[in-house]
Amino acid sequence: MATLNPYLNFAGNTEEAFNFYKSVFGGDFTTIQRFKDTPEKDRVAANDREKIMHVGLPIGKENVLMATDALDSMGHHVTPGNNIQLSLETQSKEETEKIFNGLSVGGKITVPLADTFWGAYFGMLTDKFGIQWMVNYTKPK
Repeated sequence: MATLNPYLNFAGNTEEAFNFYKSVFGGDFTTIQRFKDTPEKDRVAANDREKIMHVGLPIGKENVLMATDALDSMGHHVTPGNNIQLSLETQSKEETEKIFNGLSVGGKITVPLADTFWGAYFGMLTDKFGIQWMVNYTKPK
């Protein structure tokens, strides 16, 4: 069964926020990736390349608090209501498709399911109730 994790969007201060959360919850980041380190770096404004593309901080045994800097230069704007998404980590490509397709009925697909540069099968959508979802299957290495 899929694992559910909150995914936060920040207006350029993800690193500050996550250093704060780390001081509160303890632990170490499972990942911290900057926009400059992605294949999309040339699409990112030079002054945004040090911003956080993805960060993860384990909270408890099975949950990970995750986030990104939503960049105005990429057309993303943080407003109340779009600053949090629910991220599902699935156990198979088939489960990913079943959940993604089910949640998208009556909603809007914002990123179609596709293979990614980080080794996952991933898509994003807003369901018919306005809830934003990310569905991610990390392929075995």
